[in-house]
Amino acid sequence: MALQLWDTLKDAITAYTGLSPASFFTVVALALALYYVVSGLFGSSPSSDHHQTSRSLEEMEPMPPPVQLGEITEEDLRQYDGSDPKKPLLMAIKGQIYDVSQSRMFYGPGGPYALFAGKDASRALAKMSFEENDLTGDISGLGPFELDALQDWEYKFMSKYVTVGTIRKTVLETNEPSPSEGTEDAHGNVAKPAEGAAPEKVVEETVEATSAAEVEKKEE
Repeated sequence: MALQLWDTLKDAITAYTGLSPASFFTVVALALALYYVVSGLFGSSPSSDHHQTSRSLEEMEPMPPPVQLGEITEEDLRQYDGSDPKKPLLMAIKGQIYDVSQSRMFYGPGGPYALFAGKDASRALAKMSFEENDLTGDISGLGPFELDALQDWEYKFMSKYVTVGTIRKTVLETNEPSPSEGTEDAHGNVAKPAEGAAPEKVVEETVEATSAAEVEKKEE
């Protein structure tokens, strides 16, 4: 039975292709070899396809919900610049901190706006500047057009990203003494003002009373 099928196949190959069975199978083998060579050069291997598929599935995973940080310092904000992939990606405008993790391709490492991450970039956004000196929340001295540009950025962030906290403002302490503490002279003695009257007036009255008493004694 098998020999009859083989004879029938040989006759069919010769009739339809004009080639001998040996020539026909040689051509088929060469065609398969050429196909594998071309697919290896321009195609992708199964392992790379699997890697790309798993990577795309990871990118499609939902983002974790934003974590509310409350009031933090600018030093604490620098920890969320994208260098640690386990932490959210944050940046601030006019003291308001926004979670921009969903736009990591823009604000994350290697992105066009990566230097804004982890900072209050109000001044830089208003001036569209990438200078290190402008990466600050100080917007003093900006013109009306720059303030309008900053306002547009703020509206965009408010509508697109979640606010997760604010930047704590630092208050500078002054060492000026209060009136009740008095002043210190060159010898380190602290002179406090007299209670109930001006100090200069009390001294003047004491000197006048002493002078009058001395005059009375001399006259006697």
